[in-house]
Amino acid sequence: MPALRQARLSVGAGEVHALIGQNGAGKSTLIKILTGAHGRDAGSIRWGGQEVRFRAPIEAQEAGISTIYQELNLIPHRSLAENIFVGREPRRFGLIDWRRIERESAAILSGLGIQADVTRPLHTCNTATQQMTAIARAVSTRARLVIMDEPTSSLDEGEVQTLFGVIRRLQADGVSVIFVSHRLDELYAVCDRITVMRDGRTVAEREMAGFDKYQLVSTMLGKELSALQAARRDPRLPPGPPVLRLDGVRSGPRVRDASLALGRGEIVGLAGLLGSGRTELARAVFGAEPVDQGRMDLQGEAVRWREPADAIARGLAYLSEDRKTEGIVPDLSIRENLTLVLLPQLARLGVVDRQRQREVAERFIERLGIVCAGPEQPIRELSGGNQQKVLLARWLAARTDLLLLDEPTRGIDVGAKAEILGLIRELAQKEGLSVLMIASELEELVGASDRAVVLRDGHTVAELQGDALTEENLMSAMAHGAMPTTAAAEGARDG
Repeated sequence: MPALRQARLSVGAGEVHALIGQNGAGKSTLIKILTGAHGRDAGSIRWGGQEVRFRAPIEAQEAGISTIYQELNLIPHRSLAENIFVGREPRRFGLIDWRRIERESAAILSGLGIQADVTRPLHTCNTATQQMTAIARAVSTRARLVIMDEPTSSLDEGEVQTLFGVIRRLQADGVSVIFVSHRLDELYAVCDRITVMRDGRTVAEREMAGFDKYQLVSTMLGKELSALQAARRDPRLPPGPPVLRLDGVRSGPRVRDASLALGRGEIVGLAGLLGSGRTELARAVFGAEPVDQGRMDLQGEAVRWREPADAIARGLAYLSEDRKTEGIVPDLSIRENLTLVLLPQLARLGVVDRQRQREVAERFIERLGIVCAGPEQPIRELSGGNQQKVLLARWLAARTDLLLLDEPTRGIDVGAKAEILGLIRELAQKEGLSVLMIASELEELVGASDRAVVLRDGHTVAELQGDALTEENLMSAMAHGAMPTTAAAEGARDG
């Protein structure tokens, strides 16, 4: 399937233009084609009224298009001034003119409202100054279009406002900005128009004014307001005693104030737009990210992990959304993948008991219905759904009590999705497994969860259960930070 199909983007002079979409929508591919990092198979790009085809990013930069990526491509041990002029150092009598570099760098940063020692090594500066250095480099190239990919992802509130001030200065100077972000409030604060992408297509091009947040979220997710159904969940067993409780948890820049509770045998869905802090919260619960503030209780006892091994020892398990990179080991067999967590128990004097390993693998292949040629088959040869079953089996074999699932059905066909979700429900009901599940597909959350907690910009903003657990209410909470009243919901449907 092509990454882009019928993608469109139009940006005016001096305009701040939002580009949004879920993971896989095609935003990054579109930007890479625009800037010459990727070639295009069809269509055209017009820049300054002329059709262009950039063969490399340097050609786009020379034409006046500069990109600031989420992962800043700067040189940490060089000074701010060196980073601003790297590759374009002015010379005097054949030598680099350091005085001019430092003078002009300080002037550019000052023009952006930043007062900084430009001789200071970049790695000694905070994230905001590093971000402004990247912007200063773009400005120094006399860019007429600056593309900012998630520029606020590592900034605090004060730093975000400073960045917005810089964007407005650029706009006043006639510079156009493409602003990629998943934080809706930021889009409305700084952008003039918006392009929404879904499944490689442009599905909306609108003025920000008059584009309601609820409509924006439904457009991103592909759910028409008129087609929303107040889906009812199936009857669920009442939750057992509390297993996990989070109160006011803060972790890094993404998780700011998260609270939730999870009972034994309960499945709690974790909803939110990309960038809301869902994955970061799950990783903090698992010990892969630090808990900077707040309280985390496990079985009624306050805990604080130093590393994931501490969480694993207490019965926690985590399945990453990136199955291929952080889940399977593609060149190893099903047997080896399935028993990775068990290796300390299956080894004696440093030698793994392969017979016991095989017995464990065969037992869980049968139990979870993993379709394969046998335990020695390389896991890379399995379908996505069967790979995911192997990863579930890995943690079940380790006698997990609490399972953290991040997009467990991503990249899996419809039939396998239903099978995986049914398996998770069976494990919760019959074995008392507690599950915290992240899913972008709202239909999955409604159908599989006993309750759902909604995160927005790192804050817990709603908890839904019973008849209130519907796609419509989830979308409203993701857009506005709260469930709609009945009247508001009717107005949203009518509008």
